[in-house]
Order: sequence, then C-alpha cells, then structure tokens
Amino acid sequence: MQSKSNSLSAIAWRKFRRNPIGVVALSVVVFSVVISLLGYLITPDSSPFSNTQTLEISTQKPGFTVNMLNLPLTNQPSAVPWWHSMLFGAKSQYKQIPFQHYNLTEDSLCVRLFNPDGDGGWQCFGINQFDSQSNQTANKHPDSTDVLDIEHNTPDAQVSSSDKLRINSVITKRTYWLGTDQFGRDLLSRMIIGTRVSLSVGAISVSISLVLGLLLGAMAGFFGKKTDQAIMWFINVVWSIPTLLLVIALTFALGRGFWQVFVAVGLTMWVEVARVVRGQFMSIREKEFVEAGRALGFSNSRIITKHILPNILSPVIVISAANFASAILIEAGLSFLGIGVQPPMPSWGSMVKEYYSFIILDSAYLAIIPGIAIVILVLAFLALGNALQDALDVKL
Repeated sequence: MQSKSNSLSAIAWRKFRRNPIGVVALSVVVFSVVISLLGYLITPDSSPFSNTQTLEISTQKPGFTVNMLNLPLTNQPSAVPWWHSMLFGAKSQYKQIPFQHYNLTEDSLCVRLFNPDGDGGWQCFGINQFDSQSNQTANKHPDSTDVLDIEHNTPDAQVSSSDKLRINSVITKRTYWLGTDQFGRDLLSRMIIGTRVSLSVGAISVSISLVLGLLLGAMAGFFGKKTDQAIMWFINVVWSIPTLLLVIALTFALGRGFWQVFVAVGLTMWVEVARVVRGQFMSIREKEFVEAGRALGFSNSRIITKHILPNILSPVIVISAANFASAILIEAGLSFLGIGVQPPMPSWGSMVKEYYSFIILDSAYLAIIPGIAIVILVLAFLALGNALQDALDVKL
C-alpha cells in the first residue's frame, strides 16, 4: 500500500512545485480569485458596479490624489448586511465633492472646488448639517486626514476642537492608484469587479462544458456502436461551426447580459471535453478492472462513475484550465463587440472597447491597463494548464 508521501497526488504536486512558471501562474490565479471573492469589501468605490461618477476629476492619471468633501445625503440609503455589500455593493451615503483647499468660518465651511484647468470657484456649506452624520461618516473613512494637514485659508488658532471634529468627519484625502476614467470613476475599483466578471464567466462556462462534455463523451466512449456514431455526428456538426460565430448566434438568441454570456460560452466549449473524454473511455473500457466490474454484475452507471471517471480526471483537469483561458478571451471579445456584459457592469473587454480611442491621446492607460490584465490572466491559465499536463503526465 502506498504511503501518503508516495501517492500519485503527492508525486504530481512535487513535480508541479519544481516548475517555477506553473507556481507563478497558480499564484496569479489564486490572487485573482481572492480579490474577486472579496469584491466590494476591498474596492475604494464600494457602490454597485463601482459606478460613482465624479466628473470634475475625469481622466486623471494613475496616482492622482485629491481632497474630498463627503457631504451626507439628505435621504440616507438603508443599511445592508456585510455579505450583501461584499457581493452587490452598497449605495453611497454621501456625495463626494473634490476640492483644493477650504476656508472655515463660525457657521460654514467653504471649499475651493477642484478644477484641473484653473479656478473652480468657491462653494459653502453650513457646519451644522455635518453634525448628524459626523460619527457615521468618520467610521466609513478610517483614512480621514487631519483638517489642518490640508491647505486652508483659516488661521490654526481660529479652528476650535469641535470644528476640527466636525470637519475631520467629512474630509478625506483620496488617492486613485490607477487613475480615473472619462466619467471620474475609480479605475482600480472597476478593475477589481472586472476580475470577478472574468472569473465568473470562466468558472460557470467551464462547469457547463464539463457537464455536457463528460455526459456525452462518456456515453459515446463506453457504449460505442450507434450511440458513438450519433454523438460523434453531433460533435462534428458543432465542431465545424466557428466558435465565435456560434457564441454570437447564441447571444443574440438568448439576449445580451451577464447570465446569457455564461450559457453561450459554456455551450460552445463542451465539444473539446467530449472528444477527450470519449477517447479516454475507449482506451479504458477494455481494461481488466472494467471487465471485473461487469463480471461482478455492477451496473453501467456504477462502472462509469466509480471506476472509469476517477481514472480520467487528469486530462479533464488539464483541458479545463485551457478552456478557462478560452472563456475569458471569448467573454472579453463579446464585451468588446458590445454583445457581452452590459454597462454599467465593468468588464475588461468593454473597458478596452470604451477607451481604445484614448490610446492615441494622453490617457492610453484607460485601455492598456485592462488589456494587460486580460493578457496576464489568460497566460496564467495557459501556463497552469501546461504545468498540470507535465505534473500529471497527461498526453492529449
């Protein structure tokens, strides 16, 4: 009996760890999964779809920093549980007003509005309107900056402790690490939520393709004869249709949207899985342990699920990693064509489409950053698939 350290899985893991490219690819995939699961809990803009628009700071470069006055809204949105906020985001409880510096009087706070092209003018707010929300807003902004650290026109001696508390609760210094888009939205937040879209499409599409591919491939490879001929005819018909054209046709038939992309991509990727599974079943169904199962009176379903399927998981895992990369590319392509994920939901493909014209302007980062993200994630899954193929010693 093999010890745990000498089991096939342990041997495969040791071989995988000796492949530095595979380890790096796995790290990229795990990192992407973690940030996509955390979602709105780690995005600077936690509003639904990270769609908070501040037009005054549109198309600002990566690393842009600005002072923000968080003005509490009159109609406060209802609170939501943390898990709801993590999955779907939460409506903002304040309006963000970017400013350059401020002037504080006895009963009002005046700010010079941010304007990259010159003087943005002054706007004043009554200090008393900040009292009811001061504690709540301060708790939502742990990075609040001391009011005296921001450029202002008020002498320090004239700023009382109570006024400091009021103003500190509604003033923050915000840094946009990846800059802002043409609507003043935080690009980093939209990139993080875009990661969730790409991985979701890949995971669900691969799951759909596995269910169909395993079912049809197992039936064709195990039963053979007319069953194999009928299934192979259907496989060849689907195989002959260009993937992108089939996806576009299914998208038009099912409609444009988030869930439609899952189904459309999944229904076009099962063919490769079915062909691989069929070939594996045909090579294993004549083995001695399968004949022994038949002699013992085991049902066909038990032989398929308990005896053959566990022995073909290695090639299925490898083909799934490659299909994951293909699903991400197809989703990005559909979104680029405008028939995939629809605005305002962020998608890397739709972001490239929306901002590719900015490449010849001074804001090329808007299209380059999501493009690089697509390349890195696709390469990570392809490299992971190659590393798994070497570690599991799979011949496709």
